[in-house]
Amino acid sequence: MHQRGADGSLNSVPFELPEEPEFHPGGGGLFGTAPDYIRFVRMLLNGGTLDGNRVLKAETVRLMGENHIGDLNVGKMTTAIPEASNDFDPWPDQDKKWGLSFLINTRRTPEGRSPGSLAWAGLANTYFWVDPARDVGGVIMMQLLPFVDAKAMELFAALERGVYASLDGTKAAA
Repeated sequence: MHQRGADGSLNSVPFELPEEPEFHPGGGGLFGTAPDYIRFVRMLLNGGTLDGNRVLKAETVRLMGENHIGDLNVGKMTTAIPEASNDFDPWPDQDKKWGLSFLINTRRTPEGRSPGSLAWAGLANTYFWVDPARDVGGVIMMQLLPFVDAKAMELFAALERGVYASLDGTKAAA
């Protein structure tokens, strides 16, 4: 794990999660690799199947991707631990919803993500998205603190723009 210093440098920092935690948090404590996450994204894009095996029912995947907060909107998520995370407010100009385990954007994003796409992230600037309308998704993992690091977010946005530009046969904006 690395942490960005005030001067922009990256420094190694100790970071461990207990093997036997006091409690099992729903939003943290899972371990996986980039290939694992890519397989997870593929499974979601395939309606719950992966490599010919049913992992989740198709109706479960649909349910996971539906708005479960009605007229409420996801607002700015303010950090409780500034040394580990910045505030998070993707696309502050659009309404966002919660599905079951996913943030759902309601309009096309500047990067090209379709309305109704699903996404989430991890503390170490790990991000993934699933765009069922375009049958595409992506994963990026950086192992960098604080969460929502500005340079990490720029890199993630560039990755998405590049993916959508390749689908559309255009050149990605810098």
